[in-house]
Amino acid sequence: MHKNLRVMRATEMEGVELASYLLKRVAYSWFVMWEEPREEGSPPARWNKFTNAFMDHFLPSETKAARAAEFESLKHGSMNVWEYNMEFARLSKYAIHMLPTVEARVRRFVQGLSPLVINEAAITALNSDMNYGNMVAFAQAIEDGKLKNRRERKGCSKARIVGNLGGSSGGGRSAFKGGSSGLSQLFS
Repeated sequence: MHKNLRVMRATEMEGVELASYLLKRVAYSWFVMWEEPREEGSPPARWNKFTNAFMDHFLPSETKAARAAEFESLKHGSMNVWEYNMEFARLSKYAIHMLPTVEARVRRFVQGLSPLVINEAAITALNSDMNYGNMVAFAQAIEDGKLKNRRERKGCSKARIVGNLGGSSGGGRSAFKGGSSGLSQLFS
């Protein structure tokens, strides 16, 4: 399985390299045309101005709209918090209008979190000092802690069941023969 994943990643990387090689001349030509009207000696363009112009030219509006819709419906779901954060960051640039402030960004991130983490994150988001990076770290820590607790409880529960089913108790009566221990205790 890991080998297949490495092969897929290598193939994806080769595809990215090929695409960037083919786009190099096109992108450079576009850049020269984009810079041409600027007066000589003027300060360099801001990064966000350049990326907006680049995206407008090379990314169809249908694609941008689809990514914005994807962002609007993004949920933590089966991803871990870090994966959700990466998807959030990838798609949020298509829905800037939804995130005018840091507070709006944090609020939208929290809204998409899974039930496992959302309560604590929502309460913490009310703290005015909570920025986006801190919220991601906080949600990750909550998720890790809760998953660890689940694993520990599951381990204890399995040990209890195995212990109760493994031997006889109550004067030789088995848990399956109406004894007072074993599975009957678990359901009472």
